[in-house]
Amino acid sequence: MNNNKIRTPSGVTIERTPLGVTRRDGFKMFGGAMGAVAAGALMPRTANAALQIDITRGNVDPLPIAVADLFSETPDGRSVGANISRVVAADLERSGLFRPLPSTSFLQRPEDMTLRPRFPDWKVINAQGLVTGRAALEQDGRLRVEFRLWDVFLEQQMAGLAYTSAPDTWRRVAHLMADEIYKRVTGESGYFDTRIVYISESGRAQNRIKRLAIMDQDGANHRFLTDGSYLVLTPRFSPTAQEITYLAYINDRPRVYIYNIDTGQQEVLGDFPGMTFAPRFSPDGRRVVMSLATAGNSDIYTMDLHTREVRRLTNSPSIDTSPSYSPDGTQVAFNSDRGGTQQLYVMRGDGSDVKRISFSNANGHYGTPVWSPRGDLIAFTKIEGGVFYIGVMRPDGSGERLLTENFLVESPTWAPNGRVLMYYRQGRMNNDGTGGEPQLWSIDLTGRNDRAVVTPAQGSDPAWSPLLSP
Repeated sequence: MNNNKIRTPSGVTIERTPLGVTRRDGFKMFGGAMGAVAAGALMPRTANAALQIDITRGNVDPLPIAVADLFSETPDGRSVGANISRVVAADLERSGLFRPLPSTSFLQRPEDMTLRPRFPDWKVINAQGLVTGRAALEQDGRLRVEFRLWDVFLEQQMAGLAYTSAPDTWRRVAHLMADEIYKRVTGESGYFDTRIVYISESGRAQNRIKRLAIMDQDGANHRFLTDGSYLVLTPRFSPTAQEITYLAYINDRPRVYIYNIDTGQQEVLGDFPGMTFAPRFSPDGRRVVMSLATAGNSDIYTMDLHTREVRRLTNSPSIDTSPSYSPDGTQVAFNSDRGGTQQLYVMRGDGSDVKRISFSNANGHYGTPVWSPRGDLIAFTKIEGGVFYIGVMRPDGSGERLLTENFLVESPTWAPNGRVLMYYRQGRMNNDGTGGEPQLWSIDLTGRNDRAVVTPAQGSDPAWSPLLSP
């Protein structure tokens, strides 16, 4: 794949070009971005300290960053540039690692920073990072966006890129910019150029309407994929982020579908009476793993998507559900009550070498394990003492940490960088049937940045896509 060409979901291509490094004297040196930083703790800055954040620390103060409006010589360009800067700032702020400074505190205007900023103006407002750039609608009708990330204390350019695309892809360009800034400062991949598929819920509990919906990770470009005439559950993305698999009940008959986001076409994967959860794709996208119920007993199966051949992985009198592949496809995590209570297990991809990895007391239950894209953790739901928790543990069961709790929290799903989780939270229902509306939330691995995700209606069962531009 050409890393300088990014394909959008609509098929439009965004061209990405490195910008030369601007020196102290205002001249530009040929070459790409400089100063990519390895992860390190955000500490008091010294004269030689690079701008960096260690996102593995339990308590990180957000980094003050100024995101200036992109300069343009035309009113249309200025409008697009201001919109892009607002989206970039919002992405960074939601991560919990950055604190965008208010534009009212800026002492320098965008048009005064076409070569290099006046760094003392930014130091005086305590900006440690600075984003500048320009936006222009070119004669061929395309949008060109340039941005630079500056280390204010060292007065150095850390990153510089230009994007050329159709004007209506400006929001996607903003997410790409935010990803690049996140990567340069943390040393980790960003997660802003992604989408969320989830179940949009409306109506009273006795007559709930559930529709399959999709949106950008920040809630923009929201649209419904189903009309609510039938029940839909547990959507999951394919590794390409272009297909979704989900379970639908039509006339009380469960059927599994694969939905193509680009074309809107869908096909039936199979009729599986008694299925408890929709399948999950394997990392290579060639098969799915799922739970099937036969004669009141659930076991784990895989299906080859080309041949439609079904293979059984577990065969026990217990209930085995919620399978999830490891990133390399060699292992599967699932939950089972084979030990007397619902616990988490890991087995090889062929069903052999089953090992229990969770060990709670008699009142504790674990479910919905989901392997991190990094392979280092498994997220799960835990129920103990009537309280629901979202937590993580290592694949061998060690290092269990509970991140959040509520009356009901369910369905954890990972951001593609393995540093943030989304889930849904539901409160207690009132006696008259009101209340208890499900809502999407996100939380980072520190457990400190727990935020509601705004959706048009109630939301449950989220699934995070891979990066749209890997």
